[in-house]
Amino acid sequence: MEGKSIKQYAKEAKKRLKSGFWESRQSEIEECKIKAVSGAVAVSKVVEYYAEKNRRQTNGDGRDDEEFYQKVKTILDTEGETPGVIGKLTDKEYFQSLPYEKRQRYLMELSERYLKCLDRYNKEKAVELVLG
Repeated sequence: MEGKSIKQYAKEAKKRLKSGFWESRQSEIEECKIKAVSGAVAVSKVVEYYAEKNRRQTNGDGRDDEEFYQKVKTILDTEGETPGVIGKLTDKEYFQSLPYEKRQRYLMELSERYLKCLDRYNKEKAVELVLG
């Protein structure tokens, strides 16, 4: 996978500035802060939520990570936190092709990715409940 050049990042940033992306995002954040004050969520949580959302959107974090998060989110929305989630997220064919040591590493990495997604999911749900 090729990385973007500085020129490409600059073009994207310029496009966001011209389109009013940041102004609209700022007004959205201000509205959410007001809702948070009247709700049960700390304003700092709203700011943190939007900072992370902005980072993902502007950096274009890996498509694989976002796809993985969507899988985790679907599982959590339908089944909640249940035992065997890692097994549901495992690529069985790939897993079977690995030697024992690499299987262990694969499971550890998958568990780490799942925990990051779970943390993101819980943060997003907390904010979304108040913001509607």
